Amino acid sequence: MRSTSIFHYILAAFCFLWWSTATPVHAQTSASEERIREAFAESYRLESLQDYTAAVKALEALGRELVHLVYEANLRLGWLCYKAGDHDKSLMYYQRAITLQPLATEPLWGLLLPVTANEDWVRAESLYKAILKQDHRNATAHYQLGLIYYYRQNYPEALKYLEVSLRLSPFDYYSMLMTGWTQYFLGQKADAKVLFERVLRFTPQDASALEGLKLLAP
Repeated sequence: MRSTSIFHYILAAFCFLWWSTATPVHAQTSASEERIREAFAESYRLESLQDYTAAVKALEALGRELVHLVYEANLRLGWLCYKAGDHDKSLMYYQRAITLQPLATEPLWGLLLPVTANEDWVRAESLYKAILKQDHRNATAHYQLGLIYYYRQNYPEALKYLEVSLRLSPFDYYSMLMTGWTQYFLGQKADAKVLFERVLRFTPQDASALEGLKLLAP
C-alpha cells in the first residue's frame, strides 16, 4: 500500500507539472499566432494607404525575437522596407528569410528588388544563378542574366541565356528583341533578321526592331 501511495503521489505530481507547463505553452503559442495575424492585418491596412514605414513598424512591433523566427514576417518586411525606400533593411530581412527557408526562391526574387535598385549587378548575377539552381527552366532568370551580360557587351555569354529564355517563351517580346540584338552584334545577321521580323508580329511599329532591320538592309 505504501509503494502504491508513493506511485500515485509521483503520478499526481507529474500530471500537475505537465499541466502547469504544457497548458501555458499552448496558450502562449495561440496568443503569439493571434498577435502575428493582427500585425499582418495591420501591415496590409497601412500598405493599402501607402504608409509603408508605418506598415513596417506594425510588424516589427512583434519584437525581434518573434520576427526572427517567422519566415513570412521577414519576407513581408523585406518587401515593405523596399517600398519604404530602406534598401539596407530590406536586404537584411530578405537575407534572413533565405536563412529560414534556404530552398525557397521567393526570397531570392525579393532580394533582387533592393539589389537591382542599388545597381549591384554582380550580386544580381549571383542571385539569378542561385534561382536557376533551384528552378533551371525559369525563363525570367535566364532573360535577366542574358541582359546583364548584354550590357557588359559579353555577347556570347548573353546569347547562351537569352536563347534559353527564347526557347521557353518563343513569342516573348523582350526575349525575341534582345536575342535579335545579341545575334546582330555577334554577326549572326540572318538569325537577327528573323527575330526582328517576329517582333513586328508582336508590335508592328516597334522602333527597336525596325531600327535593327534598317541596319541589316543591304
